[in-house]
Amino acid sequence: MAAALDAFAADDNQWVAIVTGDGDKAFCAGQDLKSELPTSAASLPPSGCGGMTSRFDLDKPVIAAVNGIALGGGFELALACDLIVASSQASFALPEPRVGLAALAGGIQRLCQEIGMKRAMSILLTGRRLSAHQAAELGLVAEVVEANVLDCAKRWAAEIISCAPLSVRATKRVARDAAARPLSETVATIWDRPEIAGLLASADAAEGRSAFAQKRPPRWQAR
Repeated sequence: MAAALDAFAADDNQWVAIVTGDGDKAFCAGQDLKSELPTSAASLPPSGCGGMTSRFDLDKPVIAAVNGIALGGGFELALACDLIVASSQASFALPEPRVGLAALAGGIQRLCQEIGMKRAMSILLTGRRLSAHQAAELGLVAEVVEANVLDCAKRWAAEIISCAPLSVRATKRVARDAAARPLSETVATIWDRPEIAGLLASADAAEGRSAFAQKRPPRWQAR
């Protein structure tokens, strides 16, 4: 997973990635509790569980297409993605406290950040499982489908790809940083960020305006 995501990050022709499970039973069932457990961050790959949970420099969007259970590290992997779509049969949980452990791959922090402390604690302290529709109601899942969830993810990817790639990447980086900093600071400094300056000076910025004026689809160059 880490190698695949490294290759995705390095390839200018790849603009969106989709992570999903094989079959319809599980997206990722998490740690095998019968195997030896990691005892420190050094026990994990540098990019974390699934090559994603400790990856903070990836500006391209990653979509989680959750096709079944996403438990423990599997839920943490989905939370580390930028957007989650789910099968109606999917479910989510961080059940580590039920077996004397804790969600140590960013799940605690991301869940609190994304849905608020009180709602997050109702999940974290109980290890209870959420259905796909419950996760959507909490704002964790963008869309729940009865049909093939991978097709749903591809539809979202196509919509993202229709936008300028530099705009998408700059927006992701600013949004990610803004989540951890005061609004007064991020609004005041956004124009000074190098990715924003590069975006505004890019060929795609000129192309977007030309395409709008000429009433035609834009031809993005990602540079």
